Amino acid sequence: MPTVSGTANLLDILDRVLDKGLVIAGDIRISLANVELLTIRIRLLVCSVDKAEEIGLNWWKFDPNLTHPAGLPAAPRRRLPRAVPGAALRAPAIPAKTARKVAKGKKR
Repeated sequence: MPTVSGTANLLDILDRVLDKGLVIAGDIRISLANVELLTIRIRLLVCSVDKAEEIGLNWWKFDPNLTHPAGLPAAPRRRLPRAVPGAALRAPAIPAKTARKVAKGKKR
């Protein structure tokens, strides 16, 4: 009797999803006393790159962060400045007289 392992089923499902595509859509709305406070719209498309191009989705080809024109070198990425050693933020020192007043609960 032939048996099919769980891995083969998972691979078949993944192959079908990438070939055909899968769309998940939903809305989350938070309201208080009939006043809408927050709306989150979720749209998720899972498919292969070939299928995405077939249905007209090819935004990654034109995103400057992902591609650069053919024949031109990629733009250099900006680096964050290095931290200066010993430049950690510190709270300013409180004079001893003020600290004693605060500790006793007295106001200036």
